[in-house]
Order: sequence, then C-alpha cells, then structure tokens
Amino acid sequence: MKKNLLYAAGVALVMTACSQAPSTDYNVEYNATAENNGLTAYLMDYDDKDVKLDSTTIVDGKAVFNGTIDAARIARLVINGKPKATFVLEAGNISIDSLGTAAGAPLNDAFEAFNNASDSLRKEYMIVAAKAKNDTTLLAQLETIQNEYTALEEATAAQNQGNPIGYYLFLQKAYQFDGAQLDSALAADSTLLQYKRVTKLVDAAKRKLATSAGNQFTDFEITHEGNTQRLSDYVGKGDYAIVDFWASWCGPCMREAETLKEIYKKWGGKGLEIVGVAVWDEPANSLKAIDDKKLTWKHIINGQNLPTDLYGISGIPCIVVVDPQGMIIARDVRGEDLKQLIDEKLSEKK
Repeated sequence: MKKNLLYAAGVALVMTACSQAPSTDYNVEYNATAENNGLTAYLMDYDDKDVKLDSTTIVDGKAVFNGTIDAARIARLVINGKPKATFVLEAGNISIDSLGTAAGAPLNDAFEAFNNASDSLRKEYMIVAAKAKNDTTLLAQLETIQNEYTALEEATAAQNQGNPIGYYLFLQKAYQFDGAQLDSALAADSTLLQYKRVTKLVDAAKRKLATSAGNQFTDFEITHEGNTQRLSDYVGKGDYAIVDFWASWCGPCMREAETLKEIYKKWGGKGLEIVGVAVWDEPANSLKAIDDKKLTWKHIINGQNLPTDLYGISGIPCIVVVDPQGMIIARDVRGEDLKQLIDEKLSEKK
C-alpha cells in the first residue's frame, strides 16, 4: 500500500510540476455554509499575510472568486478572521470543499495527492505507535513508516522545485534549520529567494548568528505608556543576566517560568539578574501573567516584534544568557541545562 501511495503522489507531482500558465484566469468556488451568507471571504497571500489577493461576498452558501494571476502562489481562504483552506491559487477552475480540500487545477490536484499519501502514513504511524511500547518489531515498523514519510516529502519537494508546492514544503522544515542547513537548501533551489518569508528567514539566521554565544548583546529600547526601557538598563552591569523572550499565551514560556523562579530564588540578588522581555503579546495580558504567576524579576513590556527581529527569534521561549561584561555565553538553553549553567557560573563568581 505504501509504495502505491508514494507512486501515485510522485506521478501526479511529476506530471504537474511545470504546468503553471504565466498569466491567465482563475475561478475559485468554496462551499461555505448558509450561516455564512452575507459575510466577506478573502483570499490572503500565504507568503505575506497582510496582502489580500481577492475578496467576495458569500451568497447561497458559496464564495466565488474570479480573476487573473500572473504566477501560481499559495493562498489562504479566510472567513470572519478564520482560515478555511490553504491551497494553490493558480490558473483554472478550482473547487474547495467544506473540509478545505482544493481540486480541479493541476498543482492543487498534485498537492492533494501528496496530502492524501502523507495523511495515510501519519495515520498508520499513530495506529502502530499506540501499540508499540517496547515491542521491537513494531518499533522497527515505526521507523520504516517514518523513513517512507521522509522519502515522500523529499521526493515531493525535489519534483516541485520552483513552484509553490516546493516553497510550501520548504517552509515546513525551514524554521528548524540552522544557518548552514538554510544556506545548503537555498543553494539547491535559489528560486526560493523570491519569497518574502524566505528572505526573512535568511535575515533572521544572520541576526541569530550575530546574537549567539561569543557576541556582545544587542541593545534595544521599548516604550510602553510613556516609560522607556532599554535592555542595557539591566544587562552588562556587572552581573550575569538571563534574558527571557516570552508571551503570556505561550504554554512553554509559562512552564519555563517555573525554572526561572527556581533559579531566581537561589541566585537573585547574588550576582544574577533576570529580564523578561514580553513579545508578540498584548501588554495587559503580559502584566496579568506577571502578577498571576508571581514573576518578580525585571520585565520589559510591549516588545512585540522589535526584539525578536533583532535577535532572529522565530519561536519562544528564547533564553539568552549574558555575562557581567555583556558578552552572550549561551542561547536557547532551558530547563535543567539552564540551571546547571547558572550554578556553574555563579559558583565560580562566588
């Protein structure tokens, strides 16, 4: 079965990889629900979430878009602020069902073939994983399924270099790439550099490298309700400093806050400063979390995108450890590793 899935997806993708028309009409029809009648449906650019590609009013439970497009691209269909489908906006007649599955144009049919094959492998993996435990035969089967999934994904990406499917699959991995992996991937397919998200990743990789261990910390200032704070108000002042980029809605951030509490209880005021930098968050929510969770160290509120752009941060929590002179000594260290590092450094200083 699995070989047939790989073959079907591969054939569909090979047949369609070069089928985009450079400039022609599209017709997209989405089966909404009657309760959506009168609402506006939008086609949003996946590569730039602020760009509206098209819009229409839902009538008789349907959203119908008509227009021209100079090149195929990944789009999201959004109603009332909620994404309903992610698909390839391309030349031709495209139908999107209530589950968000697009069909009827070459790249979307290829995309659906890949999704069906990958979904089947994921479901099989979950079924086997639920029974595997310490069964060596089942554990080997899991590894086989994982390898088949990787092969499918890699083949799909290779067969779709230069089109939106290849770009979409690239992004599914790219946020976990280090600088060397990113450089290698872009050397293999330079067409990816046409996309805004990719150029942002390249810039973030450079900024991450510049704010990794061995570099002086990068300063910034944030103003909230007339109060201006700088990272340099707390860092590079003769104490070790933990800089925690976090948000109130981020579960891992809140769990890591418990680690920081333990560290601060042990070392706060004894050669250690902790600075929380609230990013991507409503200031009121940040302040409430600080109060509710009793996060008693220093905080910079309303950081939003400025600090994360400067430090090349694509996910939080992100913890940066800075020595008394302002030199970064560790980045992306958490949990027991963070406790051990601080114990070592503060014990040495003491």
